[in-house]
Amino acid sequence: MIRLILVFALLTALTYIYLGPTPEDIDSAHLSILAFMALVNILTYWRLQQPWPVTDAEYFFQLLVDLGNFTWLLYVSGGATNPFVSYYLVPLTISAAVLPWRYTWIVAGLSLSAYTLLLFFYQPLPLLQPAMDHSQHGSALNAHIIGMWITFALSTGLITYFVVKMANALRQQEITQASNRENELRDEQILAVATLAAGTAHELGTPLATMTVLVEELQQEYQQQKELGEDLTLLNTQLSSCKKILQGLVSTAEAHNHGQRQAVICTEYVQQLLSHWQVLRPDATYQFSASDSSQLLTLEVDTTLDQAINNLLNNAADAKADNIEVSVGSDDKQLILTIRDHGEGIPPDLAEQLGKPFISTKGKGLGLGLFLSHATISRYNGSITLRNHVDGGTLATIILPAKPAQAL
Repeated sequence: MIRLILVFALLTALTYIYLGPTPEDIDSAHLSILAFMALVNILTYWRLQQPWPVTDAEYFFQLLVDLGNFTWLLYVSGGATNPFVSYYLVPLTISAAVLPWRYTWIVAGLSLSAYTLLLFFYQPLPLLQPAMDHSQHGSALNAHIIGMWITFALSTGLITYFVVKMANALRQQEITQASNRENELRDEQILAVATLAAGTAHELGTPLATMTVLVEELQQEYQQQKELGEDLTLLNTQLSSCKKILQGLVSTAEAHNHGQRQAVICTEYVQQLLSHWQVLRPDATYQFSASDSSQLLTLEVDTTLDQAINNLLNNAADAKADNIEVSVGSDDKQLILTIRDHGEGIPPDLAEQLGKPFISTKGKGLGLGLFLSHATISRYNGSITLRNHVDGGTLATIILPAKPAQAL
């Protein structure tokens, strides 16, 4: 649009020159340049109808084309004496507001260089030449042109520096605001889930107590039947685990209120977590490995981290319970925990949505496990990535900041 406005403005100026009170002979160079600018604009309009994204480099190239065409037009129409010379500030301002700073400095340098060269090299346009005695006023004319150049150079520097800083600040502010909005939405969703969990925990207390009493009575009544007794023992163990989980909700809330976390050795912590998880998922089998460096790192944890990792272990077991690979490593004071299953992997249509609430790869899932795991790991200033392994299955990688054991 700006280029189109410029073409019409220049056509109006040329019409005045060629048809005005003191008409000049038509210069084919003027019309050729305007025709070329119009052609470039038509091609640009066609390109914008295509689905390809407009990159910074392409935008920069468009500004360079404008600078080249405009400099060519000024060269054949009076150079720096042409009143349109200040148009150099327009592409510079656009670049400063839109493009990265390195592109803007290039545009600023080229604009200032072109303006400087047009002070000395150009084809005069009689209409723009002052009708005065140069023997008396030549120095005043030169001072006027030099003053125009100094003003342009000062404007170029100010726009390049301050507009670029303001544009970067605005872009950073937009990124921060978007991140804050996402965090607020996530916190609201977590609060809703927590409220639901608290109510559910309260309601589950009574049926769990009833089931525990019944299982204990059944154990006493059928203690002579070995197979049934083993099943009842397993059921009693599972009920005890459910009780501990519900009690953990209360203790975790109290720990959060007091900011309490426990320092643990990374490798020992993961091993204890796996032992407890095995009780809950006796159908699953896993292989565990740990690097020597990870045994020298510590974490400050609470039960929310236990639940986040358990969610990923459960996802792996749900995908395929056999031969889950769990490894603990470290890299530059970071704990790297990987969990790999040998299931079918992540469907492509869900790969970008995993971690959002109510998005699940399992037909029976609620889609909250990964969401809460992401939220918990994020609170620990860590990250979770899930991807399909090259040899099949899904690989979940948790990265958490850790400390050397001797630092605590």
